[in-house]
Amino acid sequence: MSSSLNSTESLYNDLLELFAELPNAKHQKFIERTLASLVRIAGEEIERLDWKILTACLEDMERAFRVFYPYRHVRKITIFGSARITEDSPEYKMAAQFAHSVTQQGFMVITGAGGGIMQAGNEGAGADQSFGLNIQLPFEQGANPFIAGDRKLINFKYFFTRKLFFLRESDALALFPGGFGTQDEAFECLTLSQTGRLGPVPLVLIDRAGGDYWHDWNAYIHKHLVGRGLVSPADPNLYTITDNLDVACEAIRSFYRVYHSSRYVNDKFVMRLKSELSEADVEQLNTDFSDILVKGRIEKSQAFPEEAVDDTWELPRLVFYFNQRDLGRLYQLIGTINQIGATTPAAAHPEQK
Repeated sequence: MSSSLNSTESLYNDLLELFAELPNAKHQKFIERTLASLVRIAGEEIERLDWKILTACLEDMERAFRVFYPYRHVRKITIFGSARITEDSPEYKMAAQFAHSVTQQGFMVITGAGGGIMQAGNEGAGADQSFGLNIQLPFEQGANPFIAGDRKLINFKYFFTRKLFFLRESDALALFPGGFGTQDEAFECLTLSQTGRLGPVPLVLIDRAGGDYWHDWNAYIHKHLVGRGLVSPADPNLYTITDNLDVACEAIRSFYRVYHSSRYVNDKFVMRLKSELSEADVEQLNTDFSDILVKGRIEKSQAFPEEAVDDTWELPRLVFYFNQRDLGRLYQLIGTINQIGATTPAAAHPEQK
């Protein structure tokens, strides 16, 4: 009983201190909304299991936020693929080489911390340059030896909070052959990209030299999805298929050559660039990509007042009324911007954000 009273008293004091500092808090609005949600839930008749789920979710996120925060300005690449791939397979060796190559370019690597392709990713990147997002299961999986014990190994209770951080923290996604889990990750990444809930980020599907895993998958996409009008003909632009690691690395590096990031400000799509485009270049973009605009034109801009607390305040912008439907064409627009602005000094460090 004494321990419970001490815990309650400590929490009470922490809350008093939080409320005293709240008016000056940087993110006051969101802290208040979070606390208000907890107060409303506490006033409802919900099950004990509901509280356990809510608590575990928040604890999952708390751990992940703390681990990732010091590395927020370094771009990261998530590597997905089968846990059953053996260490002597060409896919394993390619995944390890890919991870090593991207870390040499300044990127960091995220894996699921397990065996197979995940282990290859952590081995190739090295513990200092990689994260492991492990899932707590009764029968598996333990962390692979290349990330086990590292401070950047995060243990999640729930798959959905784990997947949230795979995607939230990733600036690129690389998928090697795998089973149901890899297919689930591939289609979820595509769904979120196609609907604008992820990225834009480069998505690279990598196979062993001469392999047909992703080419057969792509044939299905074109025959049954594109061919039947179930996805847009431009949607395959959301991903790159290759069996060449140089091509895979360049697909990621070139994506951030000039393009930096994007967000919506009210109903305008704001694209931040590392260097300003010429008036002639912007005019050509309007000619080539007017089909993705709801109205108006693609225009150059500086940061909006709503972006005042953003680290990208100094970067030049392109702004336009995007139709929020043609994401494949949006990726083509980004590719064009990266080509026409590739000679600028800022293009030399795609790994920085």
